[in-house]
Amino acid sequence: MEVIGILLSLFLLMFFAYRGFSVILFAPVFALLAASLSGLALMPAYTELFMAKAVTYIKSFFPVFLLGAVFGKLMEDTGLAKGIAHAIIKSLGKERAILSIVLAGCVLTYGGVSLFVVVFAIYPFASALFKEADIPKRLLPATIALGAFTATMDSIPGTPQIQNLIPTNFFGTNIYAAPILGLIGGVAILGFGIAWLEYRRKKAAAAGEGYGNHTLNEPEIKEDTKLPAWQLAVLPLLTVLVVNFIMTNMFTWNPAMLEPFKAMNLPMTAPAVKNVISIWSLIIALVSGIGLTIVLGYRNLGSSSMLAKSLNAGAIGSLLAIMNTASEVGYGNVIASLSGFKSISSALMSIKVGGSPLVSEAVTVNVLAGVTGSASGGMSIALDLMAKDWLAWANSIGMSPEILHRVASMASGGMDTLPHNGAVITLLAVCGLTHKDSYGDIFVLTCLKTLMVFVVIMLHSMTGLL
Repeated sequence: MEVIGILLSLFLLMFFAYRGFSVILFAPVFALLAASLSGLALMPAYTELFMAKAVTYIKSFFPVFLLGAVFGKLMEDTGLAKGIAHAIIKSLGKERAILSIVLAGCVLTYGGVSLFVVVFAIYPFASALFKEADIPKRLLPATIALGAFTATMDSIPGTPQIQNLIPTNFFGTNIYAAPILGLIGGVAILGFGIAWLEYRRKKAAAAGEGYGNHTLNEPEIKEDTKLPAWQLAVLPLLTVLVVNFIMTNMFTWNPAMLEPFKAMNLPMTAPAVKNVISIWSLIIALVSGIGLTIVLGYRNLGSSSMLAKSLNAGAIGSLLAIMNTASEVGYGNVIASLSGFKSISSALMSIKVGGSPLVSEAVTVNVLAGVTGSASGGMSIALDLMAKDWLAWANSIGMSPEILHRVASMASGGMDTLPHNGAVITLLAVCGLTHKDSYGDIFVLTCLKTLMVFVVIMLHSMTGLL
């Protein structure tokens, strides 16, 4: 009965998320439903289990959400993000429309711009290019998603996206973990994804299908619109990448930095400095990027009031993102505390393909990312519940935690893009299309991403590459 209660709560959470209800409100509702079916008192389950873990997550990652949202909003409002996207798309032209849009998404996300901002920055130029090349608009959401939601979100080492940062807190790794396998997986996703979209384009062209007659949210780009030069616009992105690399790999952090704070009996969530170096490095890098964006783009903002508006909008926008994920993490903590979860976790841990924890980790993260409709949320739940067991298992067989990091990150970007995923819903709305119009090709990318993490696992088992 307890296992049934857990499965019922998971189904209801997925169903309500798919229907558009906020997980901030309903994650605790369904967590407490599972708790009540297991005989736990509701109020302690809410305040001591759900809220305790949600607050810990906010404490660990809120600075990254906040600074990332502010950086992305400034890149958007100053026109710097659009300047980069326009330059890439225009330089490659309509003959390579799909490739140019994918590359624009990759450059922006790898430079630290949030996925949602990338969608808004790229869409106007991508839509105009598809129309000029007479490519069906229904292929546009999948094209944007391939550039923004795949390789540079979780696979390619060094990406500053949250999906690549979360595992560092659990495994003591950094965002460059397993660089060879991550690069192979990321390039393969992009290569096969572009091949699929080109196949779909050629098939549509052979059938005589063009851009189509669309009226919803069709952008108008004025030819006299002045955008920043791409050489200037790319500097904040490079700043984030370079500063992050220096602070992560070249700067020597004092391993005893936490000791004075421990002596003050302050509540510490990081067991050692190595567990938070990646977060500290990214905070410094994003602050540097924000400062340079303001300097380079202030003229485009026009006034200090517009600057304040952009900063405020970014800060407020970060609250929704962090609270969504924190609620899902709180939900996972309640579920993990139930006796019925022991049966589920034992089943997941019993997946011992090749004698390593990698398949167990990949399956668990994928399933929870799919259930929650969130890469970061599903991965956070999975790692919070089982990271210690996977790490102990890996240590017992001499496996590097770097591969655990890369598999978790890539698996989070697998089944997360099911129809109820917030980024997918936003992407379709921005493009003025429906799930019926365009989700089929997005689902193909979802399957490709899911498959690729198991390919990476196979490569590691055969070669020992990291």
